[in-house]
Amino acid sequence: MYDQERSAGVSSENAVLVRVILPGQQFDDDPLQELEGLATTAGTTVVAGMTQRREKPDVTSFVGKGKLADLKLLVDTHDVDVVIFDNDLTPAQTRNIEKALEVKVIDRTELILDIFATHAQTYESRLAVELVQLEYSLPRLKRMWTHLSRLNMGIGMRGPGEKQLEVDRRLVEKRIHDLRSELNRVERRKERQVAARSDHMTISLVGYTNAGKSTLMNALTTADVLAEDKLFATLDTRTRRWQLPHWGPVLLSDTVGFIRDLPHRLIASFKATLEEARQADLLLHIADVSSPAVFDQISAVYDVLHEIGIEEKDTLLVLNKVDALDSTARLEGVLHRYPNAIAVSAVAREALDKLAWAVSDTLSRSFHDVDIETGVENGKLMAYVASHSEVLSKRFTDTKVTIHCRIPQKYLGRINESEATIRPHESNGQSTRDATEVKSDAIEGVA
Repeated sequence: MYDQERSAGVSSENAVLVRVILPGQQFDDDPLQELEGLATTAGTTVVAGMTQRREKPDVTSFVGKGKLADLKLLVDTHDVDVVIFDNDLTPAQTRNIEKALEVKVIDRTELILDIFATHAQTYESRLAVELVQLEYSLPRLKRMWTHLSRLNMGIGMRGPGEKQLEVDRRLVEKRIHDLRSELNRVERRKERQVAARSDHMTISLVGYTNAGKSTLMNALTTADVLAEDKLFATLDTRTRRWQLPHWGPVLLSDTVGFIRDLPHRLIASFKATLEEARQADLLLHIADVSSPAVFDQISAVYDVLHEIGIEEKDTLLVLNKVDALDSTARLEGVLHRYPNAIAVSAVAREALDKLAWAVSDTLSRSFHDVDIETGVENGKLMAYVASHSEVLSKRFTDTKVTIHCRIPQKYLGRINESEATIRPHESNGQSTRDATEVKSDAIEGVA
């Protein structure tokens, strides 16, 4: 995996990867594979790797003294610029390891934040990344090698004898407060924007980073969004129209990829970006079936969905990258555990029709087959029903019209009971439930 004879004459930083494997932690054949992908995405050149099994981390240096000495030898041998841990280190541990190795040391969270900072394009994602970076750096100011950009505090703003560290800390805390306030405004605006699309059925793509969500979105919608074979290529939500068979257009949104041990602060700060998934009618959980760690990745995504409070939303598991499989054994193993999953290839455009039909069927389960009775003069309601349902028939009398239609729960729940009578449709004209029961079901379905 690593080129031990790599020339030192490279422009990027040389990195050594380290992972301490603690009891209960799961990993695939190569415990450093995901960290190497992250490090490569960040622009470093990986020259060596080291793992250690421990019952618990060393309080002082996370790894044991013997491993720290081995790590020092690797650093000196390969002219290493940075050591990257696949664990989260305390500020004191980072300082102690840097002192022993005499090179820069970063942990998993700091590496992910660096990647997010590089890939963030929209205003909201840049705000979110800056906020998490500052919250992360605040307790680590003592080890920062260069000071933050300073403001001219002016006379009366600085206490006598105040150290520069205290000035930096105060500036960081003020910036954190300002960023939180601005992000709150962005989140409220994003909520209004997403709510404004409530007249359309919405579907959101979620999944592990580099599972092929953007490639699938391009294949389904000709959206031409950025799709690269690297971790966290997409940090900003994009929404496009998707024409479903025997259904019509729906809105399909791509979202930021998840990863195991995703920093909690990062999830909270990206609330605005994840608003699309939070309010979607259906989630398409995209998984890379060609990955040896596919089961762990699927579990990690469900963990993040639970953390952001949308784990109970209707979800369809999509097994992508079947074209990259050498045999069908792995696919069969995943389908044995998840028999309702849909296997596709976004790159080869295989089974996309099957996926579209599965999505149509899933969305159809949220429909009510009802009769809506209203006055013939209520053109506004009739237009609303025509736009948001499949109208099957109409019956007119002198003063009333009865519309037999199939309508989604969320649209049915918005019909004012004072304007119409809603009954479950029965072929013999008999109703087993009254309008109040149907309306209650619809409102529960929206919630």
